[in-house]
Amino acid sequence: MHYSYYPYPAPYREDPVLIRNLEKAINGEFSAIQCYRKLAELTHRDEVRKQIEEIRRDEMRHLREFSTLYGAITGKHIMPKQTEECPDTFTRGLNAAFKDEQETVDFYLRAAEETSNLKAKGIFTRAARDEQHHAVWFLYYLMER
Repeated sequence: MHYSYYPYPAPYREDPVLIRNLEKAINGEFSAIQCYRKLAELTHRDEVRKQIEEIRRDEMRHLREFSTLYGAITGKHIMPKQTEECPDTFTRGLNAAFKDEQETVDFYLRAAEETSNLKAKGIFTRAARDEQHHAVWFLYYLMER
């Protein structure tokens, strides 16, 4: 006899909206991590590079949290995919990062509202706060240009 272990009860495992939102969040965070590495390499200012690297570390934490929750709910490991291209110039990269962070805030807040899973609500809400903070930094650097 084979027993499968899922730390979450069946209603959470059968929540296709939450699972889809987690998949989108995982791929988005993975893409941001790739693009922010490139963005950090494109700047010539150490203080800006350090801030982008700090933002990138936040995105890595988000990816880890979303992936862990996804695994706990589905019992599966997800392989993230890069879903967007990284711009080739610093200014275009800043602009893309700012827009992406703002859109991600809205998506995460909506995802938090759409689920009854308290752990997911907390993770999405905290990530939304971080993303808003990141957007402010990217806007600041855009305004400096």
